[in-house]
Amino acid sequence: TMNKDQVKGLVEEATGKVKEITGKVVGNKDLETEGKIQNSGGKIQSAYGDLKQDLKDATKGKKPAACA
Repeated sequence: TMNKDQVKGLVEEATGKVKEITGKVVGNKDLETEGKIQNSGGKIQSAYGDLKQDLKDATKGKKPAACA
């Protein structure tokens, strides 16, 4: 099961990627840069969610998600 940070992170990654590609297609460097930043932020949030999940699983004696 994914936690809210994992979900929000994935949504931010996808939104950022769309902005980045749109910026490239229309020649808008600002939009492209904004998309790259948003994509990176989403990856960080998703990784934070993974860490939270791993810690939660570790307290329950489960195998970490990063190792699955």
